[in-house]
Amino acid sequence: MAALHADVIVVGAGVAGLAAARALALGGQRVVVLEARDRIGGRTWTDTSLGVPVDLGASWIHGIDGNPLWSLASSFGIETVEFTVGSFQFDGRPIAWHAQSGARLSDADAASFVADLHTVDAALPAVVGSAPPPSTYAAAVDTVLRALRWQGDRAARVREYMAHRSEDLCGAPVTVLDAHGLDEEHVPGDEVVFPGGYAQYAAALADGLDVRLSSAVRSVTHSASGVEVRLEDGSSVTAGDVVVTVPLGVLQAGDVTFDPPLADAAAGALGRLGMGTYDKVFLRFPSRFWGDAWVVRQQGSAGVDWHSWYDMSRVTGAPVLAALVGGAGARRLETLPDAMIVEEAVEALRRMFGPSVPAPEAVRITRWADDPFSRGSYSYLHVGASPEDHDLLGTPSGRVQLAGEATWGEDPATVHGALLSGLRAAGRLLGHEVDPLALAETLAPVPLDH
Repeated sequence: MAALHADVIVVGAGVAGLAAARALALGGQRVVVLEARDRIGGRTWTDTSLGVPVDLGASWIHGIDGNPLWSLASSFGIETVEFTVGSFQFDGRPIAWHAQSGARLSDADAASFVADLHTVDAALPAVVGSAPPPSTYAAAVDTVLRALRWQGDRAARVREYMAHRSEDLCGAPVTVLDAHGLDEEHVPGDEVVFPGGYAQYAAALADGLDVRLSSAVRSVTHSASGVEVRLEDGSSVTAGDVVVTVPLGVLQAGDVTFDPPLADAAAGALGRLGMGTYDKVFLRFPSRFWGDAWVVRQQGSAGVDWHSWYDMSRVTGAPVLAALVGGAGARRLETLPDAMIVEEAVEALRRMFGPSVPAPEAVRITRWADDPFSRGSYSYLHVGASPEDHDLLGTPSGRVQLAGEATWGEDPATVHGALLSGLRAAGRLLGHEVDPLALAETLAPVPLDH
């Protein structure tokens, strides 16, 4: 890469970086985006190897009420499908619950279990609010169960569901998630997914931007006069300011160094927050055999890793099931070859649906912890961390702005949090807040200095 000079360098072409870059460019700044991967989108990654689009990373808009991504969907021409079946939404949509034996729970048994979950959820906020730090989410759940005097299988089913909730929403074991780690996760409104994939947002945000792919950044040197960003190939780019949006796991690994180091507030938060792992196993079958449920959930030890199966035919129109696996289960699966993972997955399905479950026609498996440009899926509140640590991570360090989902305290681990963090960084440099809807404006490219 020839020597370049810009007004602002943006490191990372995920949603946070692209939103920041687009806002800055619309504000008249000369911007270059440096992306380590050979594609844009970061942890939004739509794949078509199964014959239909599936999202290997982020899938949902979590809560459409007041969500900028929902507002932008129509502006960008992005089709959505309602799919409100998260770890906090355990009824209201068709969910098939299966006992440890594999047999489907009766309607009465399923209703009783769901009622238990509602009872515990109603009691958790007060327990979490009074939990002495450091306390884990697991300890808060145990406190509620003791107060209810629930024991045996009844308590075990609730504990395992709450453990899966931690794995789903944080990619982390419930025993290391801070008691306050899910405070911001229960968002209002329906949730939607995208038949054409989340990558449509990245494509729309990147339109007209100068994005340099396969450009891994290794160091950021900054002073009062500006910044120099050095790449893995030895080249460098200079600018007045830099917005760094690489994932938390990459920052924690020291893959990008800062000279001088990050501000104490940001560095402290960096050491306290956790980076979770959440992987997906997509299986395309010859036909649908799993009934009309939107989600199939397996209880007991049989569902330790294979507890949640999502019917993607509602989104793709094709007979695709997706198993979502987080925390220790995801890290275990990442050590196995694809063939062993598929064998486990099919065995889990046959436990519920019988030996006639066929082998899948096509498979796609993610390994986000093993990805050197993400080193995990999204941030979480590790025990001992504070909810304020997310925003502290976004503390500016001279001419260095940090953005990304891990820096957005109101809704971390979400795509809309990433987008808003990018707009916050851009707004600091432009001197005014940026309206998310302004991102839909047409961008006239501004040439850089060579």
